[in-house]
Order: sequence, then C-alpha cells, then structure tokens
Amino acid sequence: MEVPDSITCVDCGQTAHRLSYPPEEGWEVGDYVAYRCSGCNDRWDLVVAGDEPDSTFVSYASEFRAILERNAEKLKE
Repeated sequence: MEVPDSITCVDCGQTAHRLSYPPEEGWEVGDYVAYRCSGCNDRWDLVVAGDEPDSTFVSYASEFRAILERNAEKLKE
C-alpha cells in the first residue's frame, strides 16, 4: 500500500511532509502516519485506511479536503 510523502494541511493549505518512516514490511491498514506542516508547523497523525467502502478504519482525508475547499471559497468571497 502506498502512503504519500506529503499532504495538504487542512489548517493553512501548505504542504505537510511525512515524518514516519515506511515499515520494513510496508504500510498496512491501521498503521499511523505522522505529517508536519511546513507552513503552520501543525502535526497530523493519520490512520492508513483500506480502499474498500466497508473498511474498519475511517479515512478523514476527503472530509478534511472538503473543509479546506470550503474555507478557500469563503476567502474568495
């Protein structure tokens, strides 16, 4: 399973880089991955989720992305 080297920070929109090293056996569902934002210095600890809709672990990435997009739209107004 692939885990991105960087993500977009929900708070400020800057790039957050992965702090966690990949496990020797590779990433698996349920693993924790830490990111640090280069803009606001926030730390994000995320859980690796499965691709299946009925996965036990919930990924909040899409919800965070929606919040960031809403905030960006509000700033444009």
